[in-house]
Amino acid sequence: MSKAKTKASGKKSAKKGHGARALEHSPSHLLHRALQLALDIYAEETGPDAVTQRQYAVLSAVAAHEGLTQTDLVRATGIDRSTLADLVARMIGKQLLGRERSTADARANTVRLTDAGRAALEAAGPRVAAADERILKLLPARRREAFLSVLLELSHAAEALVEEEAEPAPKAKKPKKKPKAEKAPKLAKAAKPAKAEKVKPADKAKKVKKAAPANAA
Repeated sequence: MSKAKTKASGKKSAKKGHGARALEHSPSHLLHRALQLALDIYAEETGPDAVTQRQYAVLSAVAAHEGLTQTDLVRATGIDRSTLADLVARMIGKQLLGRERSTADARANTVRLTDAGRAALEAAGPRVAAADERILKLLPARRREAFLSVLLELSHAAEALVEEEAEPAPKAKKPKKKPKAEKAPKLAKAAKPAKAEKVKPADKAKKVKKAAPANAA
């Protein structure tokens, strides 16, 4: 019994080990873990009353380029369109952002920083810098620049995907219709052969008389 239990426990531990190794080589899992860590450190440094990390990203993007549309903010922050629309609406409700009609496109709205939004951004700046410093200190000094370079490359790749999704798909060209084959001209119907005239008996007798020799008695 003890040997059987040992074998069973050995198989379970082997399966767990295989699963753990798979996660160690999963970029999606590792990035998720790193994001959780970064958000925890951000929350600790900024405190409960500060703007969230996403709100800080939106405020920073608007401060850098006043008059951005929501489409511009999607490209600048990487936040998906539906989430960003809800986020901007809440920030307008908190009077961190103001909305205006775009002068370039009457169908679009632009956002700008309010005085409250600018004050919130300035207050959060030093705390966000402290959070970033804590995150980088988790890595050896010689690997920090490489780490930031990899993150920047991933960010650029994400921006490229957003650009591709924003571009309208080219319209499919309709296949050209093949020219209809010309119909062969109809052949003229062959003329029916003329019917032979029927010779009446009287006509036959006349013909016989004409054919008789002239010197008959």
